[in-house]
Amino acid sequence: MKFALATTAAFLAAGTAHAGGYVAPVVEPAPAPVVAPVVDAGSDWSGFYAGLQYGQGDGELSSLDGSTDFDAYGVHAGYNRDFGRFVLGGELDYNRLDIDTVDEKGDLARLRARAGYDMGRFLPYVTLGAARVSADLGAVDLKETAFTYGIGGEFKVTERVSVGAEYTRQDFDDVGDIDGLNLDTDMVQLRASFRF
Repeated sequence: MKFALATTAAFLAAGTAHAGGYVAPVVEPAPAPVVAPVVDAGSDWSGFYAGLQYGQGDGELSSLDGSTDFDAYGVHAGYNRDFGRFVLGGELDYNRLDIDTVDEKGDLARLRARAGYDMGRFLPYVTLGAARVSADLGAVDLKETAFTYGIGGEFKVTERVSVGAEYTRQDFDDVGDIDGLNLDTDMVQLRASFRF
């Protein structure tokens, strides 16, 4: 009987020890780190660039009925300075004009300022400057300087190569030293540039 009581007491003590025994502490996981949203700081458009362009245009002489089409192809070179979100620069370009209605070709040179908005790999911009045209249109020896303005956009294919499109307008007054003879031209061009 003493053995049975001792066994029962041992059994109860063991059950009690087991019920209130060692319990591993509960460790709560550390909170996930707060990650700020990724903001595109923009691509750096600063530096020199040069390239080629090709496009088509339309020219209209004010004293003549109708208009003439032309192809324009040439080269450009410039410099941009990136100020964060805004990009300012200047560009010089030369275009050879292949005019549909005459056999002779013309020349168009422009010096322009550019102002754009850095959207990362894409740069929309406006442009304003001076244009000089010279062409032999048969009866009219055309040589005149005027304002040029337009809009465009460039996309960086790589950090060194960009492609783009541009629309520009040139309004020449009193061309060929003839009062009232004005030439208005619109031109759309595709461009490819290499950045240095």
